[in-house]
Amino acid sequence: MTRVTITLTQYVTANGNAAGLSAKCIIFIFLALNVTIYALFFHRRVEDPMATRSFVLWLHGLGDSGPANEAIKSVFTSPLFNNTKWLFPSAPSNPQSPNDAGGLLKAVQNIHAMIDKEIAECTSPKNIFVWIPPRRYTSLSLSFRALTLACVLLYPRTLGGGAVFSRWVPFTSNSSILERITPDAKKATFVWSYGMVDRTVMFEAGQAGPPFLQKVGVRCEFKVYSDLGHSISNQELQNLQSWIKTRLESSSS
Repeated sequence: MTRVTITLTQYVTANGNAAGLSAKCIIFIFLALNVTIYALFFHRRVEDPMATRSFVLWLHGLGDSGPANEAIKSVFTSPLFNNTKWLFPSAPSNPQSPNDAGGLLKAVQNIHAMIDKEIAECTSPKNIFVWIPPRRYTSLSLSFRALTLACVLLYPRTLGGGAVFSRWVPFTSNSSILERITPDAKKATFVWSYGMVDRTVMFEAGQAGPPFLQKVGVRCEFKVYSDLGHSISNQELQNLQSWIKTRLESSSS
């Protein structure tokens, strides 16, 4: 506004007739203010780095480690991931018993602390995604099998969603875990991927996942890969990228 005042003073002085130029001055001020307001608003919309900030939390199965999975970032080449923070934490080495619900809740608490920290740094909860790849070993405790589902469904706010690869439903319909799910948490979405030649998790077990979530009130897509075993393929990751992109675009609109 300082520049506008100086310009008006010089303009009026040069013409020597402020009264006769009042209409022109009003028009000039009106146009200048509109241009300034538009420029400030447009700049804010374009430069706001938090508008598309996202957070991807990649968990791992028993016998694996976080850093061993970092290479998957190279598949996510969309510009929407330019402002994505990736985290590949390694789980503690102490094993849990196969049905240790206490161990599950402890692990969820640790993951939620990571999510809380990211939200405190201005990432929208709806731009936060959690997933866990196929397990390396067949003997997998409840705390590992259920981690993605529990982390997303037990968070008190709506997260972007979770991805489940080559797994089966870790809960029963009367599990106490289900009673903890809030209405906001149920708004999150999941994608459940399964390979038809998986000899570790039978098709019937994997196929039961989405209907179970839908019965709880949670949306879930089921994707089947005819030539995929108990592993992850590039096609699976490409589809995951598209799935996340859709949610990022939706949350920023």
